[in-house]
Amino acid sequence: MCNATETNPWPAAWPPASKGRPYTLLGVTESPTTTPGSASGGTSSVRDAESDAPRYRYTAELAAGIERTWQDRWAREGTFNVPNPVGSLAAADGSPVPADKLFVQDMFPYPSGEGLHVGHPLGYIATDVFARYHRMKGNNVLHALGFDSFGLPAEQYAVQTGTHPRTRTEANIVNFRRQLGRLGLGHDSRRSFSTTDVEFYKWTQWIFLQIYNAWFDTAANKARPIAELCAEFDSGARTLDDGREWARLSAGNRPTSSTVTDWFTGPIRW
Repeated sequence: MCNATETNPWPAAWPPASKGRPYTLLGVTESPTTTPGSASGGTSSVRDAESDAPRYRYTAELAAGIERTWQDRWAREGTFNVPNPVGSLAAADGSPVPADKLFVQDMFPYPSGEGLHVGHPLGYIATDVFARYHRMKGNNVLHALGFDSFGLPAEQYAVQTGTHPRTRTEANIVNFRRQLGRLGLGHDSRRSFSTTDVEFYKWTQWIFLQIYNAWFDTAANKARPIAELCAEFDSGARTLDDGREWARLSAGNRPTSSTVTDWFTGPIRW
C-alpha cells in the first residue's frame, strides 16, 4: 500500500472538484479536449482506444495500466521475495528471518500447452488470497510455483507439434511466466523452477535410490514384501548394517495386505 510520501494512483477526489480541470492518473492526462498522453509534458503507456467512452470511464486500457504499474514495481522492489537465513538469498541488510513462517505451494502447471487456461487462475488466486492474508497478519510467507514438465502430457504435446520436448516445453514455460505475471500473483519468482532442471530431479532420483537400496533384495534381485522383510528381521536372519537394533513387531501392528476387490462392497454405479 502507498504511504504518505508515495504517489497515489487515484485522484484525490472522485469526481474531480473542477470538471473542466484535467487531472493526471498514472501519467495519463485527461480533459474534455485532450487525449491520454497528449498534454504538454505528459507521457502515458495507457491508450484509450474507446474514444467515445464517457469521461473518466474505468476502461480495460486504464485497468491494464494500473496493473502494469504496480506489477512492475513489485518486481523491481522484490515485494514478494522472502529471504533465507543464510546463503545467496539471505537478507541484504543481514536482518534475521522472522520465526513465524508459512510456506504456500501451488500444484505445478503442466507446460504441455502454449498457455494457461481459465482453470489455472481458479486455484492460484485462491492460494494467493490465502498467502496475502497471512502476509498482512505479519507472517513470513513464502509463496512459490514451479512447472511439472516431465511426463506424458509434455511428450504427447511434442508429438502433436513435431518439436523436441525440451524446445517446446521451455518456450511454453516462458509464456506461462508471462501470463502468471499478468495475474499479479505474489510468488517469489527467484525460486521458480522446472522439474526438468538437473538441480531439481537429481534429488527425486536420490530419494528413489534411498528407497531402492533400502527395500530391494539384492540377493533375490527383486523387491520384497514388507511382511517378509519384517519376518526375517524378527527371526534374526536379517540384521541392520549400521548396528541399530530391530524392534520386533507385535501381531497388532504387523503390516497387512489386501487385494483391490477388498475395497469394493458391490458393483460400481455410474
